[in-house]
Amino acid sequence: MAKLFETWSLDREIVLVKLLNHRREKVFAAWMDPKALAEWYGPAGLSIETHEADIREGGVWRFDMVGVFEGKEQRFPNLMRFLEIVPNERIVMDYGTPDPDDPDRFRATVTFDEQTDGKTVLTMRQLHPSAKRRQVVIGFGAVEYGLQTLDGLAAWLDR
Repeated sequence: MAKLFETWSLDREIVLVKLLNHRREKVFAAWMDPKALAEWYGPAGLSIETHEADIREGGVWRFDMVGVFEGKEQRFPNLMRFLEIVPNERIVMDYGTPDPDDPDRFRATVTFDEQTDGKTVLTMRQLHPSAKRRQVVIGFGAVEYGLQTLDGLAAWLDR
């Protein structure tokens, strides 16, 4: 799996960017606090149920995204493994399901770029295992869901 992510490839990449009206220390802190993450993370209409939260290099966040569709509750299991955390600058993680052999796991890199006016540009880069998988992810709405997640972060920070 590690070999897969050694070379960055644009045909496997999704990039999401959000300008946030807060200093990068505050934005970064929202990623480091498991309680905060569960409040803002995920697409609109889904809630987060955390099962394990060890947010540090080498740690994991295991959670379900929970929603009601056609009157029935559905759960989407997720696992983030934190590979690198540089305070107020960068978070690198592998993201997928809790299945250790998840073939669709992708690498995510979040950067925090503070602007001179005290705002922060947050950039989330996803590197998927193949160009085909990237297209599947885009097809089921991952770009829109990712932007909803960043909107949720903005709303949480503004409270």
